[in-house]
Amino acid sequence: MKILLIGDIVGRPGRVIVEREVRRLREERGLDLVVANCENAAAGAGITPNLAEELFRAGVDVLTSGNHVWRKKEAFELLKLDPRVLRPANYPDGAPGAGSTIVETLKGEKVGILNVMGRVFMEPLDCPFRTAERELVRLKLVTSVIIVDMHAEATSEKVAMGWFLDGKVSCVFGTHTHIPTADERILPQGTGFITDVGMTGPYDSVIGRRVDQILQRFLSNLPVRSEVADGNVQLRGLLVEVDPATGKATAVERLTRTMNGTIRDTD
Repeated sequence: MKILLIGDIVGRPGRVIVEREVRRLREERGLDLVVANCENAAAGAGITPNLAEELFRAGVDVLTSGNHVWRKKEAFELLKLDPRVLRPANYPDGAPGAGSTIVETLKGEKVGILNVMGRVFMEPLDCPFRTAERELVRLKLVTSVIIVDMHAEATSEKVAMGWFLDGKVSCVFGTHTHIPTADERILPQGTGFITDVGMTGPYDSVIGRRVDQILQRFLSNLPVRSEVADGNVQLRGLLVEVDPATGKATAVERLTRTMNGTIRDTD
């Protein structure tokens, strides 16, 4: 089974390259499932029902997210109504939506997707480690193939989650920091891992935002508007091959696709 995991989609530039590349990649690489983080898809912060549908039409099967998922009020209803759109599972009881789901590929194979969020330098949520442990009990009743989006700021916390879940899930991929890491590997007990898969959006930027505006913010220490940048648009992902019988990863590969020109963010 081949699963593509796409990093944080940033604004319209990120959505455009997803629309251009994902269906092509599904055909070229024989993909069975595509998972993408959508928390920055709407003008760099949040997600809306229309944009979620746009990404599903582009060939994405499941959307994970993180702390910015709440930035658009429309997301609250979207999370309640569409099980393909996840928020971190370790938000308190009563938060809209769910933190995990089970989907079926075209071949009829079931895959569990779990979204958790770190606490280091982030909100004081429930423990992501214990939350993952609890969610896996339910998911493993249905499938041995389980993918985890660990949405976190600290690399140490992401790496720790990889080791914590080694042998229990098929892959742990890190999101949120928008900077791709070069440490993709299969851990000793068969779990694929990467600390951060990187963003899908404009790389001539500061983590997706206009360089001039971010520099002004750092130099002045004043609040400055930060808009989505528009140059050197790249799709960043991790391709994971999984043995569906065991749920173990058999191969991992970092994947990059690049578009020429600029793409302005318009929403």
